[in-house]
Amino acid sequence: MSDVEEYGFISKLIGPKKRWRAYKARAKQLPENYRAAVEAIERYMMHFVPTDGDSDASRFEDLADLFEQAAADGRSIREIVGENPVEFVEAFVGNYSAGGYVPARARKRLTEAIERAAGQGA
Repeated sequence: MSDVEEYGFISKLIGPKKRWRAYKARAKQLPENYRAAVEAIERYMMHFVPTDGDSDASRFEDLADLFEQAAADGRSIREIVGENPVEFVEAFVGNYSAGGYVPARARKRLTEAIERAAGQGA
């Protein structure tokens, strides 16, 4: 995907470029393991969650809020997402949209990424 195509995709997905950049800057400031978890959740949502222009930007901003607050409180990643990150993301997204079909491979990838970020996997 070229930069132009990616920009168009992201603009359609989350709205204004300024909000996306602000979200990414916030995510980048998280401690490394929290950032890895946020990136895994973000990747999962971008590929497997239906888009809704009105709620997408809010969804990503709220994800950053959640992980910023958890990091400040010293809560572990598992305290945030629980033992099943797929259920966490689907419940989180359920607050914004009706959700959608997610292939098993994507669920496994998310679960493994969270395990690594939480220090419980390879």
